[in-house]
Amino acid sequence: MKKLLSLAFAIMMIACISAQEQANVVVFDETTHDFGVIKEEDGRVTTVFNFTNTTQGPLTITNVRASCGCTTPAWNKEPIAPEGQGQITVSYNAKGRPGAFHKSVTITLSNGNETFTYYVYIKGKVTPAEQQPAQTSPVVIEAKPAVK
Repeated sequence: MKKLLSLAFAIMMIACISAQEQANVVVFDETTHDFGVIKEEDGRVTTVFNFTNTTQGPLTITNVRASCGCTTPAWNKEPIAPEGQGQITVSYNAKGRPGAFHKSVTITLSNGNETFTYYVYIKGKVTPAEQQPAQTSPVVIEAKPAVK
């Protein structure tokens, strides 16, 4: 029983060490950006998530995936040198989406041997566009002479 507990403890320690190694691959300046209150009629808002490669070798962003179609990520495909800076640009389209939002973006990086996954988030509140009064067109009624 003691051997089984020791083995379980060793496996947990290895898992924790592996998780700590991944945590040190890149360091983000911020992982959540709050747009605050934005107007629906303003449409698209954008932020940039900057990070530093803290490894001894180059890293490449292999994929960036937003949690929905209203959020669009963009990134550079070039390798990021050790101690170099990388960035992910994230845009949110507020048009037609009044109310609070909280979206995630999944970032996958690779050093050629291993892949690393990170998450960044955007949030805010969209105020609805003001309703414009319905415009009415004048109705033209054609007068026709009475037929006798």
